[in-house]
Amino acid sequence: MHRYHIPIIILAVLAGILAVVLIFPVINIIITSDPGLLLAAIRDKEVFPSITLTLECAGYATLLALVFGVPLAYLLARFSFWGKSFIEAAINIPIIIPHAAAGIALLTVLSHGFVVGDIVKMTNVQIIDTKLGITIAMFFVSSPFLINNAIIAFNSFDAKLEKTARTLGAGFWRTFFAISLPLSFRGIIKGALMMWGRGISEFGAVVILAYHPMITSTLIFERFESYGLKHSKPVAALLILLCLVFFSFIIYAGNSHARHKEY
Repeated sequence: MHRYHIPIIILAVLAGILAVVLIFPVINIIITSDPGLLLAAIRDKEVFPSITLTLECAGYATLLALVFGVPLAYLLARFSFWGKSFIEAAINIPIIIPHAAAGIALLTVLSHGFVVGDIVKMTNVQIIDTKLGITIAMFFVSSPFLINNAIIAFNSFDAKLEKTARTLGAGFWRTFFAISLPLSFRGIIKGALMMWGRGISEFGAVVILAYHPMITSTLIFERFESYGLKHSKPVAALLILLCLVFFSFIIYAGNSHARHKEY
């Protein structure tokens, strides 16, 4: 056996162990779920509405991030200015803090007695324990995925293309919509799918800010607390299957982006 084969074998073994650790629990919960209970979960009056609500709120959060996050990503990718490093660091704060703590932070800011909470109360807009609250929690913890991917997408093509367009008479917005956005589109879509998938799986921040109406993660927690593993497992399996579908879309978007860059 050649000497260079040994490191390859070691790396292969380590990779195999990691793959088993990451994949086995996910596959196991699906294949060991009782088919009868799985069908019962599908027909459950609470399960389908919770899945619909989860998809809906994650979608709204993603749309908000597209509207506000993509322009911010372009600004960070193309311009240098005072405070840029601070903004780039601030974007990633929701990723590094515990999401339950993020929920407490949001609840504190949006509650009566704080400036933002008092302003919201004056407008008669209800946030706590509403769809809006769920959307805000999902937006807060998952928007970094979209913004960071959008920054990478804008940096993936030569800025000289934009400068050339402006030299030929195209204005800022025309250049952005005709060149910048199309060239970064696949990367932005990948980030949007990652954000949507992360929003779907969110629990910690949502359960603090908006326990009701229940999204799927909250329903799984309640079923586990009330009825144990047997009755929470089928709902968890359904949510995992849903997340795997979005994971497949993310892989497809990533592969499409890679093929597009090759050409």
